[in-house]
Amino acid sequence: MKNIEFNSSINPTIGVEIELQLIDNVTFDLKNISHKILADIDKKFSDRIKYELFESMIEINTGICNTIQEVDNDIQQTLNHLENILTNYNASINFSSLHPFARGKDQIITDDSRYKRIMKDLQIIGTRFITQGLHVHVGIHDSEKAINVNNALRMYLPLLLALTTSSPFYEGTDTGLHSYRTKIFESLPLAGLPDYLDDWDHFVKLTNNLTDAKVIKSVKDLWWEVRPHPGFGTVEIRICDIPVTFKEILTLVALIQALVVTLQNLQKYPNVHIQILESNKWQAVRYGLDGIFIDPLTLQQLNIRKAIQDLCKLVEPTMISLGSSHYLSMVDEILTKGTGSSKKRELFRTSESFEYVMRSLKEQFYF
Repeated sequence: MKNIEFNSSINPTIGVEIELQLIDNVTFDLKNISHKILADIDKKFSDRIKYELFESMIEINTGICNTIQEVDNDIQQTLNHLENILTNYNASINFSSLHPFARGKDQIITDDSRYKRIMKDLQIIGTRFITQGLHVHVGIHDSEKAINVNNALRMYLPLLLALTTSSPFYEGTDTGLHSYRTKIFESLPLAGLPDYLDDWDHFVKLTNNLTDAKVIKSVKDLWWEVRPHPGFGTVEIRICDIPVTFKEILTLVALIQALVVTLQNLQKYPNVHIQILESNKWQAVRYGLDGIFIDPLTLQQLNIRKAIQDLCKLVEPTMISLGSSHYLSMVDEILTKGTGSSKKRELFRTSESFEYVMRSLKEQFYF
């Protein structure tokens, strides 16, 4: 068995990846210009701004951060640089997990061998994959701890999704879901909620078996909604839609960091049946904050808002120690005012214009 080394992180460091849409300022449609943008970026941002599957998408990454304030500064610097470049192309960024009316068939695949291999395999499924997500890495100091945290996080993933839903529209249609991005993502091979892992050796054996069988090329092809990342020494949470305001993005990052730290210090979690987890996830996808949550340990039924409040109580001591407890008030605000999916539906209901929805949310992003 080929060993996979986990490059442990002593501190609960943070790394954030945000996939963004490139939007034409006149038509508000997706704009296939990422290769032009990347040709113009300053060299010091070469590790911060990267291409994605389609030319109409781009990804920004933070460096290794220790605090939410560092994440805040890092993302804002990158966004400022990116937006300055976009002005030269009469384009801007859209923070959302699905464009409301763009069509996948109109997007150009990025000139990259891995992406071309993936698209050749996925066929029509790949053309639908015009989705964007928020991925958060949190450093873990030990490989076995990473597996325990990965197992435990599966129970909380539906709550993180419910707090971030922002993809109700697809190709001009209201899907009836709060996160249609999640259902598109599930259509990919090896995507969705991962199985329970017994220990680090179990993860290594599984990865080696899939690699040897040529099912995957590397760990990067495990598109789980939470996964250990051996190279970074982190657990990577990948279930979230992209919140539609900057404060909400930082809030989710703070909540996730605190949750990982909290779970590191708890005993090993039992193997919860995947069907309970899938049911909770469906409730978040379909109903957002108005869904029903089944406590995987007690099987008690409660609404998702109450489950999120319980989650906040669980992580509050950790957030206090990390200096991020003030973000808990923002969680309360999301629970009261709703997520991006609700805001989009309300804006569209009053305007019947997707362009108005996108323009309004862009104006509110930093407020």
